[in-house]
Amino acid sequence: MHVLAGVLIDGAGRILIAQRPAGKHLAGMWEFPGGKVEPGEAPMAALERELDEELGIAIDPLSFEDLIRVPWTYGERSMLLEAVVVRAWSGEPQALDAAAIDWRLPKDIDPGMLAPADRPILAALRLPEHYVITPADVSVAQATTLVRAALARGERLLQWRLPGASTEEARAGAAALLPEVRRFGAQLLLNRDIEGARALGVGVHLSAGQLREVTERPLAFDVPVGASCHDPDELVLASACGCDFATLSPVDATASHPDTPPLGWPRFAKWVENASLPVYALGGLGPTDVAMARMHAAQGVAGIRAFWTA
Repeated sequence: MHVLAGVLIDGAGRILIAQRPAGKHLAGMWEFPGGKVEPGEAPMAALERELDEELGIAIDPLSFEDLIRVPWTYGERSMLLEAVVVRAWSGEPQALDAAAIDWRLPKDIDPGMLAPADRPILAALRLPEHYVITPADVSVAQATTLVRAALARGERLLQWRLPGASTEEARAGAAALLPEVRRFGAQLLLNRDIEGARALGVGVHLSAGQLREVTERPLAFDVPVGASCHDPDELVLASACGCDFATLSPVDATASHPDTPPLGWPRFAKWVENASLPVYALGGLGPTDVAMARMHAAQGVAGIRAFWTA
């Protein structure tokens, strides 16, 4: 089943969500309005029809912007949920086919109130185009200086990865940075350290090995959970345990893993289009590769060296 979801964004940056009415599947949960494509119907025509029927509005096709495609299964029912950003329409949205509608900023929406298939859409709205990872060969003090500089130039999603430091040193360094990270409205994720993330109230980035051990989301929805993936099976595991996003690597050749064959963009795009969560392209990439990554279904680009020397 092919389903279109409209992500209406108003001039204040708020998005519209609708509550599923009584008697329907997932009644009481919230979602992005839309509906299924009828046989022989063009997807965008289906979205126009559904938003007219559900909200009483006429949307402007010129304002469409692809956001994310989410393959999902509810029991025996499989669907492809395609989310499209809509920035212009005529008419005032009304709850014609929903229990209620509401306008909220993405940061103010609790993912737990959304239908499970709609949560990756919210994650894609919240996540930036860059995911910056600290270099492996720096000290805690050096990493602190780098993160402060990254925050100052606008980076808002950062992974605190210090394999040369002890767990206690890495946690202490992260704790010292937190006031600045929060002042900038940024998110810091600890590499692999779930217990440390819980203690500090920050996010965590899981290794591919941890994905095989974690059976459910390890942290609350108010902090991000990412995962390192290298093949389609690991992307499935990342989605199954409730990760907000994943990295998929290596897209290009890297100096740190010279013997690992790169995926290349065509294979990367094929795997990501079948993933059920936002995915960052990682491996031999930097800030200048964002446009290419977006063309190949990525949320954006993750990187190490190229971001610190940019």
